Amino acid sequence: MQPSIRHKSVLFFNQFVLVLELLFFMVLGGCKEQDHPPAEVLPPVEAAPSAELRPAEKMPPPAEAIPSSELPTVKETQKQVEPNITETILSFARPPAEPNRLASDPNRLPAEISQLMAEPNRLPVEPNRMEREPAPVELEWSHPRTGERISERRQMVSLIRDFYRLTEPEVLEAMGNVPRHWFVTSQEQSRAYADMPLPIGQGQTISQPYIVAYMTNLLELNPDKKVLEVGTGSGYQAAVLTEFTPHVYTIEIVEPLAKAAATRLQRRGYKTIETKTADGYWGWEEKGPFDAIIVTCAADHIPPPLIKQLKPTGKMCIPVGGPFSIQNLMLISKNEAGIVTSQSLMPVTFVPLVRKK
Repeated sequence: MQPSIRHKSVLFFNQFVLVLELLFFMVLGGCKEQDHPPAEVLPPVEAAPSAELRPAEKMPPPAEAIPSSELPTVKETQKQVEPNITETILSFARPPAEPNRLASDPNRLPAEISQLMAEPNRLPVEPNRMEREPAPVELEWSHPRTGERISERRQMVSLIRDFYRLTEPEVLEAMGNVPRHWFVTSQEQSRAYADMPLPIGQGQTISQPYIVAYMTNLLELNPDKKVLEVGTGSGYQAAVLTEFTPHVYTIEIVEPLAKAAATRLQRRGYKTIETKTADGYWGWEEKGPFDAIIVTCAADHIPPPLIKQLKPTGKMCIPVGGPFSIQNLMLISKNEAGIVTSQSLMPVTFVPLVRKK
């Protein structure tokens, strides 16, 4: 059997120890037999000259007490600190300086500092910011109101909403706010809120409430839009239009009606409506162009002057047809390119458009 690896290691270690013991005794015996001279005393080793300490590494001399009379006051300290604070503020408040800006204009920075110190609550603003146009102010105009015959007005609005299915909230609110009995003759007061046209004299009528609401809704008015009415009559339609915009212009060719309507509107508080006695076929060129035109009398054709005075993207509502017969209520639209289109909406019956002879 051959010896194991562990056994070989033990044998090798024992042999190694024996060799070390022999060497130890040989050296020890030699030392005893040999006479060694006394050890030579070496001269002391001189220390290498140390490098000179840098100024930053030298210890500072002991601090001397400073007399209180030589200490800076609070105001002097603030004077030393304020320029640094100001410069820090300017570095954030203004854009980075252009190359060589300070060198080419050394007085620029002190001027900015002095200005900021004089007005500490004002920071530099964006260029031209103060020159921008102010925000548009919402227009305000009179909307005459009364608490008279409220229940009848509510019933009229309910009929328009529930029976005719016209549900535009702004239009319904306008119809409820404008007292129709203000624009009806004394003989017709009992039927002021009936859903029917009523005579107002001179062979003319006040339109049916639903038709007034329907035509008003077609115009899509807002406070910025300018609207022309052809056929003032009693002034009722113009009063309803004023609920949406203060820019209402109305024309009536029948002089007694025109004067009575102008007086009535002013007396009731409709101060922004402008009236004119003239042939409505020609429109009101001096006040045009208009965002919307509403014609409350029937023409046998669409008047070209009215189309011309209609703005691009504008709308015109007009009944077209023969007198005292069934007419078509037409919606005329002009797009941004000036192209005019027409749409027939419903059969209606209006008094005819009176022309100047």
